[in-house]
Amino acid sequence: MTDSAVLQYIVETFADIHIATAAGNSFLYYAPDQKVPERTFPFATLVTKDDYDTVSNLSRPGVFRLNIGVSKGAFLSHLGSVPPAPGESGAGQMNHDFTVLDKILPHPIYGHLCWLCVLNPGTSTWETVQSLLSEAYATAVRKQSKRELA
Repeated sequence: MTDSAVLQYIVETFADIHIATAAGNSFLYYAPDQKVPERTFPFATLVTKDDYDTVSNLSRPGVFRLNIGVSKGAFLSHLGSVPPAPGESGAGQMNHDFTVLDKILPHPIYGHLCWLCVLNPGTSTWETVQSLLSEAYATAVRKQSKRELA
């Protein structure tokens, strides 16, 4: 699956998506009026370059990383435990190969905040990725509704 196919799936599946882009990377928000509220995190990101970290080696041709912010329960059900916050050494504290394709992993930097990632989701992970995106989107919608009520 390509990065553009993943973005197309998200836009066609979920309503009111706003995609902010920076240097070829995409940040996906729930934004019913196409304006991202202040202090809002994306529910998913798609990165294509090693701008933010290099542990996934995204400089390989065609390799991208989909990152999804999920609930602690979803994170635990997929990986069993939440990693510690990164120290000065960053992602090196976790014993994962962050270069492997089509495998659900903790995000190399934000895993402690219950972010999952997968490089080039494919046949092994796509069904799970769809479910995780649905959960992350529903959480974003819920948070936005609470903001509007406040």
